[in-house]
Amino acid sequence: MADARAKTLARIHRVRTLQLGLTRADEARAHDKAASEQALSTRITGLAAAVAPVEQTAVAVSLGASAHYRERLQHSADAAVERVRSAEYQVARATDATRAAQRDQSAVEKLIARAQADAALKELRALEEAPSVRTIRHDPC
Repeated sequence: MADARAKTLARIHRVRTLQLGLTRADEARAHDKAASEQALSTRITGLAAAVAPVEQTAVAVSLGASAHYRERLQHSADAAVERVRSAEYQVARATDATRAAQRDQSAVEKLIARAQADAALKELRALEEAPSVRTIRHDPC
């Protein structure tokens, strides 16, 4: 019975360890995606600043083209901000999932430690209750 319980706990511990590794990997991917989305947003902002009209540009065609590109870049910037928000939300979800997996794994580890302590106590009690094996012999030496 105790051996079956130990095997079950060991199997659960392996599964929880795998789940924890997967959730940590998901969290790392979410952090990477958030960083790349933030970098993209920063690049788009830089491009929008580069397309902004300068005092030297006085040609109407050039101003019209700048306005067109600024409008397109503004749409891209809005989409990038939304992607950054989504990526940050995914990071938060992945972090929560990692915490939950860590809690699950530590709970299983505590169960394993408790089962080992119970087994050790059971063995100690069995040794205490066992009859003495020392016999005194009184025959001639």
